[in-house]
Amino acid sequence: MPEIIMPFPIPDAAHRKKADSCNILSLLSKQTQAVVAKHPHLLEYLQMIPIENYGMPKFYEVLDRTAANNPNPNLIYPVKEGIFTHILYDHGDGRNTYIPIEPILVDNINRLMYEVEKRLLEMSDRLGNFSVKTQEEKRQAFLKCLDEIVTVKGLNSITRKGNGNGSARTAVSLLEKMPFTSNRVKPLEVTRAELEKVRYLIVRDKVGLGVLDPIIYDKYVEDISCSGMGVIFLEHKIFKSLKTVINFVNHEDLDQFVMRLAERIKRPVSVHSPIVDATLPDGSRINIVYGSDVSKRGSNFTIRKFSDTPFSAIELVEMGTMDYKMAAYLSITIGEGMNVFVCGETASGKTTTLNAVTTFIHPNSKIVSIEDTPELQVPHQNWIREVISNTKEESDTGVTMFDLLKAALRQRPNEIIIGEIRGAEGAIAFQAMQTGHSVMATFHAASVERLIQRMTGAPINVPKSYMDNLNIVIIQQAVKLPTGKMGRRITSINEIVGYDPLTQSFSFVEAFRWDPVSDTFVFSGDGNSYILEHKIAPMLGIPPHKKRRIYAEVERRAKILEKLGQQGVKNFYDLLKVIAKAQREGLF
Repeated sequence: MPEIIMPFPIPDAAHRKKADSCNILSLLSKQTQAVVAKHPHLLEYLQMIPIENYGMPKFYEVLDRTAANNPNPNLIYPVKEGIFTHILYDHGDGRNTYIPIEPILVDNINRLMYEVEKRLLEMSDRLGNFSVKTQEEKRQAFLKCLDEIVTVKGLNSITRKGNGNGSARTAVSLLEKMPFTSNRVKPLEVTRAELEKVRYLIVRDKVGLGVLDPIIYDKYVEDISCSGMGVIFLEHKIFKSLKTVINFVNHEDLDQFVMRLAERIKRPVSVHSPIVDATLPDGSRINIVYGSDVSKRGSNFTIRKFSDTPFSAIELVEMGTMDYKMAAYLSITIGEGMNVFVCGETASGKTTTLNAVTTFIHPNSKIVSIEDTPELQVPHQNWIREVISNTKEESDTGVTMFDLLKAALRQRPNEIIIGEIRGAEGAIAFQAMQTGHSVMATFHAASVERLIQRMTGAPINVPKSYMDNLNIVIIQQAVKLPTGKMGRRITSINEIVGYDPLTQSFSFVEAFRWDPVSDTFVFSGDGNSYILEHKIAPMLGIPPHKKRRIYAEVERRAKILEKLGQQGVKNFYDLLKVIAKAQREGLF
């Protein structure tokens, strides 16, 4: 199993003076004192930190992006009940340190857990007789076993604690349904604090993802990466690239952890089938590569997390990914059924942007999305979400992206959204455009030229004469900002004009571009947009001699979206409701 290696030496219990508690409490705000009073393990952790070297961490109830302005971050924020995160600077490394603070971080209860594990193993037959379907039922079953294994002297464990997530009455009603006998051995006597730690560990390791659980629950974490033996890294929404204190010190522990991780998601790996792509219960995407045969640094895995509620276009504006004129332009073009690809390199924010702009699809549209792993989130009610079913073992019978896309053409959708085009489904997507279906997708390409090269070459092989069915190409990149920090920006929005078969060349114009010097966006297509003048203006009933009125519509919508942002209408789903109402009233 992985080891926790802290960035500072941990004093043993004999060297932790109780007097230090008073000294530390005096340095905390009243708000933080209330938190540590409720969660004593947080105070125990603070006692471990060499404050003379690092200073006292600042406590945040809710993080904001201004926290990243501190070049030497030293702060703690809550992740969920009883779990916290410490972000600590490291002058000796380019990455700062991410430290999960769990109830079991300070005290070593390995010997007690060994006894608990032995007794759980003896009860495995009874546990297996109970049919559990949900994570909560699994949690309840383990806690019921634990109530037979351990006890606090003089107290009844069930009535004392309940189910940890509600009243004791609820716990008893749930647990009475479980078929356990009353023939039990003498339970282990533990302290109240030890019981809390055992309960936490059992749920974390048997129901959750073990040491990864606190990171999975952290809403500020975007990616978790294990590159082989050594430390686990992550990408943080505010503090960017961080290293954790979780380390794999040998191949055996790493392989064992990866195998347990794969079994937990019911997609076991082996030497013969070493690669797995799957979805975790919370919707995160996980990729696992098992064994040193295919990965020379040892087994590795990457978890890509997704927010419960995606970012809206207005939130992307506030984050600097685009501006209000770009959002207005996309609201008009997407709303009128233009075909749009969001292109960029890995981790450039393609899916985030694609999710955000789906708000601009007409509210009454029927949408079919097709993905290999579910990442897209669409706010519309009439949304069919289809995911491939194709593993190595079932390659002859599985359902591919190609199959789903062909099926989607028979479902009469107004919009087809493809999570990512990689192969033959690209040609079908362009055939769908040919037949009048609106298509949106993401694609790995750093420029329009690269997009065209990859689309018209093997293995996708889209005929060059089909390429002008694609109307708009959004290029997004992770870039270095004038401040020196990294950020995600739409670096250009391009309009495909056409293909000349004589010269075998494509023509496209740049509607928007990002200025890296000022970190602003230039509407280079203002007064010179092919899509707005020749595609959108006729759809809106604007006569040819007045087609330049379309630019006033872009300005008007930009002001509406900016006003919505100022009024706090930023939520992904709320924005669609407001746009739908505005469209019914002829305002948008």
